[in-house]
Amino acid sequence: MGLLDNLKAKLGPAKDKVSGLAQQHEDKIQHGLDRAAQTVDKRTKGKYSDRIESSTGKAKGAVDRFTHKNDPGPGGEGTTPPAGPPPTS
Repeated sequence: MGLLDNLKAKLGPAKDKVSGLAQQHEDKIQHGLDRAAQTVDKRTKGKYSDRIESSTGKAKGAVDRFTHKNDPGPGGEGTTPPAGPPPTS
């Protein structure tokens, strides 16, 4: 087993635990992101509002994907996206 495989095997349970905690506290995480964005926007006096809003949206999307990755989708499968397009030969 290679070093990378060994690390993945050891980090798998930790990732599941963090995902579970994020699911439990998703509303607090979202609220924290909003408050942080408001604080930064206030301190920069609105100079970077568009960038702050964009970054906050991306962070919220990442949290949403992370917390709902194990939820069953419409077909009964997880919402994890497919690995990618098939290779062309």
